[in-house]
Amino acid sequence: MKRVLHNSVILPVYLPSIIFAFSQSMLIPVMPLYVLSFDISYSIVGIVLACTGLGMLLSDVPAGMLIRRLGMKWTMVLGIVTVIFSTMALFWAHTIPEVIVYRLLTGFGMALYSVSRHTYMAENIILEGRGRAIALFGGINRIGRFAGPAVGGIIATAYGLRVPLLWVGFIEIVALMAVIFFVRTDKDTRPVGLPEASSGSSIFFTTLKAHYRVFATAGSGQLFAQMIRAGRGVIIPLYAAGIIGLDVQEIGLIISIAAAIDMLLFYPTGIIMDRYGRKFAIVPSFFLQAVGMCLVPFTESFTGLMAATMLIGFGNGLGSGVMMTLGADLAPEDSRGEFLGMWRLIGDSGFTGAPLLVGGIADLIGLSMSAWALSGAGMIAVFIFLFWVPETLKKRRR
Repeated sequence: MKRVLHNSVILPVYLPSIIFAFSQSMLIPVMPLYVLSFDISYSIVGIVLACTGLGMLLSDVPAGMLIRRLGMKWTMVLGIVTVIFSTMALFWAHTIPEVIVYRLLTGFGMALYSVSRHTYMAENIILEGRGRAIALFGGINRIGRFAGPAVGGIIATAYGLRVPLLWVGFIEIVALMAVIFFVRTDKDTRPVGLPEASSGSSIFFTTLKAHYRVFATAGSGQLFAQMIRAGRGVIIPLYAAGIIGLDVQEIGLIISIAAAIDMLLFYPTGIIMDRYGRKFAIVPSFFLQAVGMCLVPFTESFTGLMAATMLIGFGNGLGSGVMMTLGADLAPEDSRGEFLGMWRLIGDSGFTGAPLLVGGIADLIGLSMSAWALSGAGMIAVFIFLFWVPETLKKRRR
């Protein structure tokens, strides 16, 4: 029987993940302002920021198929290399089309890394401990994201908005080395089930047909859930800078403080998911995020925005690893990579749609309405998970 926390998970997954999370979070307060520095509208800012999600969206399903061909290790390596190149290239970008191309490539790399990493965890963690192990994974990512925004903000304030882009690339080389040295390359790292010679497209369509009801219900809930999660990374910096008048260092500090609240909750969240059920963590998580997002337009100072952002962070902390755990519960063993590729495709649709929603509404009727729209997305997710999605832990136990 597989162990909940085995070295094959700790070293190749947790170690590079915390490094990767720290480096990418450095860009949270930087990227919206970096894109805005090209003197464009909020709508175009939203479109550019959505390109990362769009790249992930277009690559999630191919990533699931590629795992069967390359194996998990080399899919992870290819993904991280792509992210490093595309992020560092932004330092020399002079036009918005260049930025768009590089962010699409970043999304492609993130999809390869995320889907292969998710599949690796689903293969190596037993059901009874999956909630705790994946919540720990979510906590590790949150620990990585704790200091990242503040560090990114400090570097950007001291040296300009472009310098953090180089730092991100250099740090992610360390994560790449961890994957190369610690992920196994033997046959155990390939998904179980159908042989490699099977047609990737036929497996994908078979999986989609067999599980379309799951994708329609739980997948829809995940779509709206990821919208509010992704949207906070856009609305908080833009609202802080454009409405309250904070600088990038103050914005980074707000996000890091919220991340500190966020990261403290991963362990109790894992216990809740494994002892009481997945929905006991999912529903409160997105309800609190929706309430916090609704309060953002009422803030008028650093302290007020920090309080609202901390509430959002608290809610997100209760959701540490919940979507990954739910996806792993639902994934069939004979086509796990393809299922999780489709699962991430749906979630990344929400991730992609959030910046577009924020930018479009902000240009039409203001940033405040963008925050309320994101709050509405969170409440829709709560409704779907509460009434339409069965409890997967009890279902699997029966």
